[in-house]
Parts: sequence; C-alpha cells; structure tokens
Amino acid sequence: MISRETLQFLADLAENNNRDWFMANKKRYEAYKKEYLDVVTAVLDVLKTKDETLKLLEPKKCMFRINRDIRFSLDKSPYKTHMGMWFSDARASGGNAPGYYIQIDPKQSFIAAGFHNPESAELKKIRKEIAFFNDELDAVLKDKKFKAVFADLDRNNALKTAPKDFEKDHPAIENLKLKSFTVTGNLSKTDISDKDFAKKTAEKLAVAKPLNEFLKRALNVED
Repeated sequence: MISRETLQFLADLAENNNRDWFMANKKRYEAYKKEYLDVVTAVLDVLKTKDETLKLLEPKKCMFRINRDIRFSLDKSPYKTHMGMWFSDARASGGNAPGYYIQIDPKQSFIAAGFHNPESAELKKIRKEIAFFNDELDAVLKDKKFKAVFADLDRNNALKTAPKDFEKDHPAIENLKLKSFTVTGNLSKTDISDKDFAKKTAEKLAVAKPLNEFLKRALNVED
C-alpha cells in the first residue's frame, strides 16, 4: 500500500515546491524515499513472475530522481510531486523500450504500459508490423482481461491522416496513425491504499505483456 504519510508528503511538496521547504522536510523525504524503494521492490518481485524479461532488473533502476530537469522547461519547480515507477528490460541501459509504468499522485494515480514516443526508425518498424499482423494486435486489444484494465490503446496522439507509405483505407489505419503505442488504466484511492497494492497492481500491469511482446517483436525485426 501507499501510506497516507507518503501521499501527504507529495501533496505538501506540490504546495511548497522550493528548496527551502524541501530541506526543512528532509526527514519526511528520507521516509518517502524508503517507502518508494519498498513499493518498487514489491511490485517488481511480482512482475518478474509474470514477465521473465525483467528477471535481471534491479529495483533502483525502476525509480526516478525527485529532482526535475528544468533546463528546457518553462516550469522551474525543482521537484517532482509524484512517485513514478518504470519497469523495462531496457531500463538498466538507459534506453527506451516497451515496459510497464506506475504513477502515484495524490490527485490522480494511474498505470500504463507499451512504448511511448519511439524514434522514427522504431516507429517505422512498429507500423510495418501492425500493417502485416494487425489481426494479432487486434486480438490483444480485444482480450477481455485487457479491456477490463486498459480498454484500448491511447489515441490522443494520433495523426490526422494516414502516415507516409500507408493507404488511408488500410484495415489497420487507426492503429497506424498512432505515434505512441501505450495503454493507460486508472488507480483509485482505494487501489493505492490496499494492503495488497503491489500484487494487485503488478497483476494488472502484466495483462499488457502481450502488447509489449508484440511491440518488442516489431523492434527486433531486421530491415
């Protein structure tokens, strides 16, 4: 479970996002950081039983620094006000690849999976795989367990028209228009306060394993 103390720390940080407040609340941050690692470890332990590609992944590689990178941002707030967890076999090397994500935020928490913002060469491979094997992707998206957790692919970043090299009447055109291939599921306040949060959340994430496998297969195809 995510403790009330952790959620209150994040809420208070959102209201006082400055170094002076943070340093004055360093003990609270240290307690938060310990719980952060404990939760990541517990979720990863379950995920490893569902997805063997994560077996060598270390919990600390699934965490994020609380400091924001403000170099190119108009928002100069120095600290992140949510707890993020990213589970991917590429995480150890710092690369981008399909995986599983959890975000804990006092206002709105959620889970996600898939591949966010692939590079152009990766995007081309994924679209080619979809064009030839959309029936397989469609089967993943229509699975009852999958739909219960994630409903569908996130479609808020789709192109308005058919991408280059694909006909506008292609049977898979709605999936081919996507620029990211992710799914998102809600986490309620009841979910995050559940004593079995780690187990139940990992089991929900694991429902997206077939999607990640489809995307990884596409990325591993030689041009």
